[in-house]
Amino acid sequence: MSALIKAAWQYRGFIVSSVANEFKSRLARSRFGTAWIVLQPLAQVLIFATVLSNVLAARLQGVDNKYAYAVYLMSGILCWSLFAEIVQRCVTIFIDNGSLLKKIQFPRIALPLVVLGSTMVSNLALLAVVLLIMPVLGILPNVHFVWLPVLMVLTMGLALGIGLLLGTLNAFARDIGQVVAVALQFWFWITPIVYPANIVPEGFRATLAWNPVAPLVAGYHDVIVYGRAPTMQLWSVAAVTVVVLFAALFVFRRAAPEMVDVL
Repeated sequence: MSALIKAAWQYRGFIVSSVANEFKSRLARSRFGTAWIVLQPLAQVLIFATVLSNVLAARLQGVDNKYAYAVYLMSGILCWSLFAEIVQRCVTIFIDNGSLLKKIQFPRIALPLVVLGSTMVSNLALLAVVLLIMPVLGILPNVHFVWLPVLMVLTMGLALGIGLLLGTLNAFARDIGQVVAVALQFWFWITPIVYPANIVPEGFRATLAWNPVAPLVAGYHDVIVYGRAPTMQLWSVAAVTVVVLFAALFVFRRAAPEMVDVL
């Protein structure tokens, strides 16, 4: 494990430049350049605030603000989009870069870390827009917002562990990539992102208890919408994240020598 961490640190310049190059290629020949990183999430935020609060008149129980449900949905998506994008991209990262891995010698662990970096930058842009819009919607940040970096790190750690594990297995069994795409759709709807957890029927509460993303999404809701600290469930998520990361690194380390041969 220490060898993987050491290799990733030695190639930190390669990882950072790869993240920068990814954004450059995404914004190449764009008139507004890096402004699109902010404009796209800003449009998403405005759509949620307008449609949910004014057109659908959706309200959130216990919060006296007509935009509260829109902010509830945005904060949930903030967490889910970070988690889902890392998992989805990591699942195919080794297959997508198969030709590169055969031509250039570099630590394979750098590829999921590039995904982690680029996804984090995009998510930070969305978070910045949400934080700027919130005072306009009548919800002010408070001291509990210091929990957001903790929630982001846990979300990225859990997603990286799951994505790296499935990405390694996907190099040997390509059906895994197809299964993950479908599974993430079900996972989205069994996570209280678009609905409050307290309306889930008693018979389905077990799905929340076994869902490690649910406490993370609830943490985002607690901090951003309700202005309070996350619950102690974050400790269980942290424990699960550590176990998943170690399992993923173990499987990756065992499979890495044979990976290029099957790509």
